Amino acid sequence: MDPKPKPARSPRGKRAELLRWIERVRPALIGEEEWDALRRELSPISAGYLRKLLRESGLPLAPLIEGVRQDTFEALESSLLKLLDEYQRGDAARRASVRRLVIDAKDHARWAAKNPDKREEKDEMALWMLTWLENPPVFPQWVQLRRKAKGL
Repeated sequence: MDPKPKPARSPRGKRAELLRWIERVRPALIGEEEWDALRRELSPISAGYLRKLLRESGLPLAPLIEGVRQDTFEALESSLLKLLDEYQRGDAARRASVRRLVIDAKDHARWAAKNPDKREEKDEMALWMLTWLENPPVFPQWVQLRRKAKGL
């Protein structure tokens, strides 16, 4: 006899608060103003957890909100290229914000590389971010050469 399927659980906690905010505000894009409003409304919430919830929401995210995606090499490349555009168009403060985001992501990749099952992939991802940080304008050409050399 098959047990009855359990009914879907309603989201709780910060996820539920985010869903209520989305329903109320109906943003077309989550940009920096929306980010700031959410940080205030959902306080206390870490930037990393809020970014995760927003990515899962499926809403379009501005590059600084989306951050550096590390789920695949394609996502990593795409997010770093979007951030490069933000970096090149920004003033000194904006460039510093973009760099901080990439540095934090690189640190996360290095931390994740401690897992032997993920070491090779995360070490490669950290190298991509280090290369971006060393010379952002060179990154687009470098990543194409790197992908070809590594078969990625």
